[in-house]
Amino acid sequence: MPTSFTKKHKKKTALILVDLQNDFLPGGALGVKDGNKIMPAIRALEEKNFDRIVASKDWHPRHHGSFASAHGKKVGEVVDLYGLPQILWPDHCVQESQGADFGGDWNPGKLDKIIPKGTNPKIDSYSAFFDNGHTQSTGLEEYLRKEGIETIYLAGLTTEYCVKFSALDALKLGFEVYIVEDACKAVNLKRGEHERAIQEMHAAGAHITRAADVSL
Repeated sequence: MPTSFTKKHKKKTALILVDLQNDFLPGGALGVKDGNKIMPAIRALEEKNFDRIVASKDWHPRHHGSFASAHGKKVGEVVDLYGLPQILWPDHCVQESQGADFGGDWNPGKLDKIIPKGTNPKIDSYSAFFDNGHTQSTGLEEYLRKEGIETIYLAGLTTEYCVKFSALDALKLGFEVYIVEDACKAVNLKRGEHERAIQEMHAAGAHITRAADVSL
């Protein structure tokens, strides 16, 4: 009698690179201290055998509601923005500006898809999946479903905002999520934000790993 073998199902994977843009790197409008130091880990991840590589991109219109300048207030103040609390930021990643371009020592040529976010002037979008009110999708979930992706690896800027909220949304959507910790960096408005964000993502169900330990 012939022996039957069950082929093990291999989960399709995607690398999601979050907001690797000039304005979030040192010297940018909202530059993250030592943000450029994650680039070796980003480059290492690009060489892994992911089924798809995607990047999100903050893509704000001028006078976006998250900008302190739009309210005549100081950076770091919190306002009510159409019913949601909003931390006010410097003008950053304005559409078609150099600050919105991808930056740092990595290869955007390896990308299969770019996801713009934060395009609605009335609401911010930290997550690569939804705006902050979860009223509109960026299209990332739909793209990943179409490509058959089940597991995602997240890396980029910043740990406690766009990476964290992307991870939490991905977990709620049912994706398996890995956070590549040495490929993320926090803005650290408050000391220890990176560590707290990593703990929060882990508590929500994300796996924490490092670039050298990703084997695909």
